[in-house]
Amino acid sequence: MNTTAPAAPVIHFLDRATPPHVSTLILLAGLSALVMNIFLPSLPQMAEYFGTSYAVMQLTVPLYLLTSAVLQLFIGPLSDNIGRRPVMIGSLLLFILATLGCIFAPNTGVFLFFRVAQAIIATAMVLSRAVLRDLYTQDQAASKIGYVTMGMALVPMIAPAVGGAIEQFGDWHLTFWLMIVIATGILLLVIFDMGETARESKTSVLGQFAQYPELLRAPRFWGYALAAAFCSGAFFAYLGGAPFVGSVVFGLDPFWLGIYFGAPAVGYFCGNWLTGLFAQRFGVNNMVMWGCFANATGGTVSLLIFLAGYGSPETFFGMMTLIGLGNGLCIPNATAGMLSVRPHLAGTASGLGGAIMIGGGSGLAVLAGVLLTTDTGAYPLILIMQLTAIAGVFSILAVIRRERTLQLRQR
Repeated sequence: MNTTAPAAPVIHFLDRATPPHVSTLILLAGLSALVMNIFLPSLPQMAEYFGTSYAVMQLTVPLYLLTSAVLQLFIGPLSDNIGRRPVMIGSLLLFILATLGCIFAPNTGVFLFFRVAQAIIATAMVLSRAVLRDLYTQDQAASKIGYVTMGMALVPMIAPAVGGAIEQFGDWHLTFWLMIVIATGILLLVIFDMGETARESKTSVLGQFAQYPELLRAPRFWGYALAAAFCSGAFFAYLGGAPFVGSVVFGLDPFWLGIYFGAPAVGYFCGNWLTGLFAQRFGVNNMVMWGCFANATGGTVSLLIFLAGYGSPETFFGMMTLIGLGNGLCIPNATAGMLSVRPHLAGTASGLGGAIMIGGGSGLAVLAGVLLTTDTGAYPLILIMQLTAIAGVFSILAVIRRERTLQLRQR
């Protein structure tokens, strides 16, 4: 495992001759989170606006996630080859155009098409992580990613409440106009602040894609990727099912659904803060393990509360803070681990790992939407979240076992 520390990067804010400032990376990652969940409290009303069912409008979540997963397969290798900066600028421009398409969509089909096109903003998350791995060692990168995503975690705390308030007192179109305003400001910031960090590549774009098997043959990459995928799977299932649970099972209006919906982000913020403080001290494997255990605990306790007959908005959404805490501990550290298995393929690893994580998440979001009915209540969602969290524990255990095997071989 290559953990040789590169020279400390020299960074000047708004100087594109140096790497981007951490605030720029936080805003990029935050925009990616904002786009995913700010409009969710409006889904029932959007279904009414377009004259379709909630089940059809709920497809905006899994289709977006699935497209994001596919795009990440291309974003990573492309940025490894031509650079992080041009890929980021181009993606922001395409995102703004796609958001305009959502605003002026005349029917459900057109809206879904442009909503899916908005998934290009996944570039912001992929490249903010890849940039950090360009500049730092594995444990340092985990700490930095923790701080970046800690700042990013403020977005899902606030965004659903903002989206719910907009829907309560205005119209869902305003939510998408807000996305355009924010994305335009971040685009200008990237243009003036984001210097190139990718190492010059002598490999063609096709050659870069041809290096995927090198990652796919690495057991530790799979362990980290699956730990992140299963841990975040609980959260993605939540994204697909919580609007139904909140509005239909508990009868919350859009404003209060938005308030409750941000509960996991509180835990996510704390988890990322702990990652920033302790990743270098305890190492990524321990941090991932603790995160997976916190995630599994949240699902298990929530299930027990419902079985005991005490299920309520406070208990359901309250336990989601543990899901968020687990994600905040697991994802930054598992991501740093993924990117460090083959450091020269950091962008490719970020894209492939993100595709595995988001692709699995889209499937879980669909499953949650299909299984939830007024008869089942919240049980299918809670069970999905619990099972995926337990699978995350076994994934990181496989990584730890693999590393011990490699250490024994080196003796």
